[in-house]
Amino acid sequence: MFCSSVTSFLLFLSSFGVLFSTTIALVKLPPNETVPALIVFGDSIVDAGNNNHITTVVKCDFPPYGRDFKGGIPTGRFSNGKIPSDLIAEELGIRDLIPAYLDPALQPEDLVTGVTFASGGTGYDPLTPKLVSVISLSKQLDYFKEYVAKLKGLVGEEKTNFILAKSLYLLVAGSDDIANTYFVLRARKLQYDVPAYTDLMVNSASEFLKELYELGARRIGVFSTPPIGCVPSQRTLAGGIERNCAENYNEAATLFNKKLSPELHSLAGTLPGSKLVYIDVYNPLLDIILNPQKYGFEEANKGCCGSGKLEVAVLCNKLVPSTCADDSKYIFWDSYHPTEEAYRVLISQLIGKYINDFF
Repeated sequence: MFCSSVTSFLLFLSSFGVLFSTTIALVKLPPNETVPALIVFGDSIVDAGNNNHITTVVKCDFPPYGRDFKGGIPTGRFSNGKIPSDLIAEELGIRDLIPAYLDPALQPEDLVTGVTFASGGTGYDPLTPKLVSVISLSKQLDYFKEYVAKLKGLVGEEKTNFILAKSLYLLVAGSDDIANTYFVLRARKLQYDVPAYTDLMVNSASEFLKELYELGARRIGVFSTPPIGCVPSQRTLAGGIERNCAENYNEAATLFNKKLSPELHSLAGTLPGSKLVYIDVYNPLLDIILNPQKYGFEEANKGCCGSGKLEVAVLCNKLVPSTCADDSKYIFWDSYHPTEEAYRVLISQLIGKYINDFF
């Protein structure tokens, strides 16, 4: 319940343009610019615990997940610690952590600085979330509409419109479409070849962005798909006896990225005042994987959890033997998701390269 006393207090602060942040920005924004909130959509890379509150096997709210998180708590983040949305918010001085929208502990003031609607296992293809019973991107937009209504009730329409227009939005998806829906489960292979399937993904992304724009978003960053063939689980499943990177997975990811980038450029030309920024994750992450020592890592082709070759979500649990002692030496926490340390290296590069494109 948003009690009247809290609402009055928030309105008082908002009238002075106060942002709810005690985090010091590590990145310098252009003069007279502000980013009041970070609002996030997508998959497990940026899910801070939404999947804890739905019925699905795609969960990680148990040890050893979160062992390096504050208090060693498994929050539902698919890593040992913080995830990209947390690190970006930290770098921009917005707040220390971006909470999950479905978290029952979410406080009214949390809405002002942003939330994540992301759900591990989802994708651009509407079939992808259905296969594993997670939250689709269209449902995430429904939650966003609900969020906007709550925000208006909290700080008023004028302040809400300011927050919506000035905030940074992130969209992170595509990996589960390519790795799971298309290659592992082969749920679309009979209907689509790779070029046609990546067209479907791009069209879905484009429709999502148009609707998000209509709801008030202007500064939107869209992550490319990563070199999904080089994550440990896909090396195991499709990389042969040597567990090399699965090149067909990487080729599909590259093709999607080559289509996504110009689509964002074209779309920005039709949406007045929008800043749609394609964020290349593929190449910097591939460089980290191929040259781990350059970035201070020792292990690149398996995760810290268990054998590191297949364990992810429910398969990475406290009963799994031999989880590594020092995950700071590992690029991957489980067989699919990077460690906080790897995310920090990656996000530091991305912020420096792309932040000015939003202004």
